[in-house]
Amino acid sequence: LHLRLTSADDDLLDEQSCQQRTTNNTMDTVFGVAFKGGVVLATDQVNARSILMYQQNLDKIAELSSHSAMGVSGPNCDLVNFSEYISKNLKLYELSNDGVQLSTHAQANFCRGELAKALRKGPFQVNVILGGYDAKVPNGGSLYVMDYLGSCVKANYGAQGYASNFCLSIMDRDWDEGMTEEQAVTLVEKCIKELQMRFLINQSNFITKVIDKDGVRTLSYGSDPADN
Repeated sequence: LHLRLTSADDDLLDEQSCQQRTTNNTMDTVFGVAFKGGVVLATDQVNARSILMYQQNLDKIAELSSHSAMGVSGPNCDLVNFSEYISKNLKLYELSNDGVQLSTHAQANFCRGELAKALRKGPFQVNVILGGYDAKVPNGGSLYVMDYLGSCVKANYGAQGYASNFCLSIMDRDWDEGMTEEQAVTLVEKCIKELQMRFLINQSNFITKVIDKDGVRTLSYGSDPADN
């Protein structure tokens, strides 16, 4: 069966592909910074669509294992669906293999593979920053930045959403190899202040988590996610 596309069909495909590309920039904000001994992840806590605000205490950082987590941006339906799908599958792997946990690198590759696999079925409109701690990895912490098209790159820092327009230059200037946890947290806080001062959208609440040799812990939040 051969299909002939008209110029109108071409225009429609161009419009659809353009709309898909623009989903890379969302009103969600996700930060990730690697430091010597771990990773800091931070996201805004706003759940909104169009002109409507649903909640301001959402936790967009999903814990994947005892020493890994990922910050996710995107529509709330895909954000929750993808976060739970990845975390439950990683837990299933652990239960099926006598408690063996995948490394952060392996988790990132699994996550990227699922994003790529879904592209031709029903794409997850999410962008991800995944971080974790591995004792065998130099400096301990590792950070992976992924987008909804299934690309994945290991990075020292990253930002997703419109926040990248404001904060990547700050991270590029202030990030330093061998920086401490306190310095990494200060860098994230500096990015948050820049957003609150410059960004048109009001993102009043942020949640910050640290992943190191002691596991995943919540450092601070603007509004308690437990109140959901």
